[in-house]
Amino acid sequence: MKKALGIDIGGTKILYSVLDEEGNILSEIKKIHTPKTAEEIENTLKNIIEQHYDEIDVIGLSSAGAVNLENTMVLSSTPNLPQGYNSIDFSKLSDKKVFVENDANCAVWAEYKSGAAKGFDTVLMVTIGTGIGGGLVSKGRLFRGSKGNALEVGSMKIFADKRQKCTCGRYDCWEAYASGTGLKNCAINGALEFPEFKTSIFKDKNPQSLTTYDITDGVEKNDEFSKKVFENWQYYMFVGLVGLTDILNPDCIVVSGGMCEFVDVNQLEEKINAETVVTNVCVKRAETKNNAGMIGAGLLALNEN
Repeated sequence: MKKALGIDIGGTKILYSVLDEEGNILSEIKKIHTPKTAEEIENTLKNIIEQHYDEIDVIGLSSAGAVNLENTMVLSSTPNLPQGYNSIDFSKLSDKKVFVENDANCAVWAEYKSGAAKGFDTVLMVTIGTGIGGGLVSKGRLFRGSKGNALEVGSMKIFADKRQKCTCGRYDCWEAYASGTGLKNCAINGALEFPEFKTSIFKDKNPQSLTTYDITDGVEKNDEFSKKVFENWQYYMFVGLVGLTDILNPDCIVVSGGMCEFVDVNQLEEKINAETVVTNVCVKRAETKNNAGMIGAGLLALNEN
């Protein structure tokens, strides 16, 4: 059985481990701080590969940003990574096959091959964090679009009348409502609209200072205002997911990311299936979690080799 070195490059840390064709992790998962310069990142990756060179067949890299169609370079802006990162030709890191892919695409592949979506035909993964990312696998193939930029689902507009400004500078992107940032927006707006705020545990707090943690903590404490805000936030998540279901017709949706632990996936599945015009979909919570990028990168490298 062939083996891959899976490496997940993040803005603050790099995770890596050796894994097999089933996605089983064969070595200790190591974590190091991401270097501050592109040159240091390149040298660090070479050193990691050298450490495991004799035990692996291929190297898979997961990274933020759009990746070229040859899976050798990251093309788009990656604000959390240093200047010059987009100039790195990852294929030259080793004489063994090096394969780089966008982190959201790696994550959906990990769930499709060895996680919550194993055994399903068409899988949509939506990552709910500060923003919203997406990935799609259908009939054994990763969908990347014409230039490798597909599934920027967080940027799809859900209103047309400029209700809420997004961090990207545009208005009414889905992630302005249904991400972690979206939950904060729901809380701030809810404090002005919902009468429950006046009797909530946050009644003496400036609405502009409300956070996602306030709301999730408030839900756990059975605060009526927090529960209403959270219900509103989940509704916005539903709006986006039912639209994507109608367009893509997946048989499984996997939700992942920092906010997914708070999502009622059973309720979400029931509501989507009551509304969709296509066949029913299963909604599941991601299983590979923080290792998704690392596992998916390794499995994609093995799949392409």
